[in-house]
Amino acid sequence: MARTVSIGNQDFEKIRTNDNFYIDKTDFIRQWWESADEVTLITRPRRFGKTLNMSMLEKFFSVKYAGRSDLFEGLSIWQEKSSDGDYKYRQIQGTYPVVFISFANVKEITYSNAKKKICQIITNLYNQYDFLLDSGKLNDKEKEYYHDVSADMEDYIATDSLNALSNYLMKYYGKRVIILLDEYDTPMQEAYVHGYWEEIVAFTRSLFNSAFKTNPYLERAIMIGITKINNESIFSYLNNEVITTTSSKYSDCFGFTEEEVFKALDEFGLSDDKHQVKEWYDGFAFGEKKNIYNPWTIINYLDERKVGTYWANSSSNSLVGKLIREGSSEIKQTFEMLLNGETLHMEIDEQIVYNQLASKKNAVWSLLLASGYLKVVSATFTERTGRTYYELALTNKEVRIMFEIMIQDWFSGNDAYNYFIKALLLGDLKAMNKYMNKVAEEMFSSFDAGTKPSEKEPERFYHGFVLGLMVELADRYVITSNRESGFGRYDIMLEPRTKEYKAVIIEFKVQDSDEAELADTVKEALRQIEEKDYQANLVAKGVPEEDIRKYGFAFCGKKVLIGS
Repeated sequence: MARTVSIGNQDFEKIRTNDNFYIDKTDFIRQWWESADEVTLITRPRRFGKTLNMSMLEKFFSVKYAGRSDLFEGLSIWQEKSSDGDYKYRQIQGTYPVVFISFANVKEITYSNAKKKICQIITNLYNQYDFLLDSGKLNDKEKEYYHDVSADMEDYIATDSLNALSNYLMKYYGKRVIILLDEYDTPMQEAYVHGYWEEIVAFTRSLFNSAFKTNPYLERAIMIGITKINNESIFSYLNNEVITTTSSKYSDCFGFTEEEVFKALDEFGLSDDKHQVKEWYDGFAFGEKKNIYNPWTIINYLDERKVGTYWANSSSNSLVGKLIREGSSEIKQTFEMLLNGETLHMEIDEQIVYNQLASKKNAVWSLLLASGYLKVVSATFTERTGRTYYELALTNKEVRIMFEIMIQDWFSGNDAYNYFIKALLLGDLKAMNKYMNKVAEEMFSSFDAGTKPSEKEPERFYHGFVLGLMVELADRYVITSNRESGFGRYDIMLEPRTKEYKAVIIEFKVQDSDEAELADTVKEALRQIEEKDYQANLVAKGVPEEDIRKYGFAFCGKKVLIGS
């Protein structure tokens, strides 16, 4: 009989005690302990079992769980033997003071509230160890410091608080402390979105330096998050091992391998679904380990027994949507290629600088890779330059559908956009002009990046508009943009999937200073379509010239004129 799936349960003790569905990842304990790295930073996409693995580490090492062999019996770590035949990991279970702290809930819109939330989390942590005050191990000054820890404590107390707690615990237990910090980067992500990046970075840099660098009471530490924050931001003082999505170390410790997924499907009587599950959800890769599946998706599939966008729907994806919607025309054009199933070739800097996401080249793609929306298809190391170049693609079908829905939502509340689509399909030029001007008037600002409004840089808008067309008309047209045909590069080409629809070529032009009227800009766009023979590819594929509609779109601010 199949085990019960416990959706959203990230507590290792509960899962094991209740015999819930669990895939054994305890070899991560062995791999991490034998690495002997003092401080380890691991990045993985959301919902990838990070918190559950941290809970597993706590239950294994913490003195609070001494004697809890029942949690690990039957799992790989309990069977691990040393060269002399001893079960060496059974001997260290429950023998260390462990500090487990999570920043998962630090999602505030102001710096003062974010700092107070972190301070409250640390205060709650201290409250777990109030027995130290009566242990006889702390002197009067240490007890005074202990009482000063609160949600409103001064920065100098807050930033040293984990170091101090490590000292107190070492005094009590006689052993150095293991610190587990989950979702370390959540405060930084929120700080970027809400505009207090510099303040939170200064605070966490001091906190992390004290806890992980200048902490003589530290045995080992793990920090886990989605992204690797740039060294100059918060890690400039730390000598930590960094494991990212392109690293091979711990590659099968987070997420499910294909073998594990197929075995689970067999257990739940879903053996016939393997092909469909692979088609929808395969694609994640860590280092050279391919065919990794997201655990959240798989356990939901086992529970619901049908496909769905489970992982995609577990977050609002607001930051990713904002970066693409407000991104440059180059970002949108690149994303068009990804939606069409093509790949990107570029160098990736896995260190994320959140306050440079809108300006640093390739930063958006680095974030998408770290967040699990892109996968590495291949990597090429260039000996001469010492650089690695990656071939990237959308991770899988679930991710592609997520992005299509996200783009649809950009336009979903705009009636004028829907009427424009109908007019385009009918070839109604008058209606196209009417509704396109309404769309531009109502939606230009939604593609603004603040410092570069779309009104001054209309390419931001119309490449967002192209993405909308690609999603809305995908069942009727193959839509491409900025590709070579004839003697130039057209802006948009709609190639009909059936003879029921007419082919469409669109050329966008922003009014030049020497063009007195928008009508002149339209003429120039149409002249370019003819002169550069943009229809050549369509004609070569057998589309009759009379079935090809050609439109020039002229922009001046939010005003648009369309001609044919």
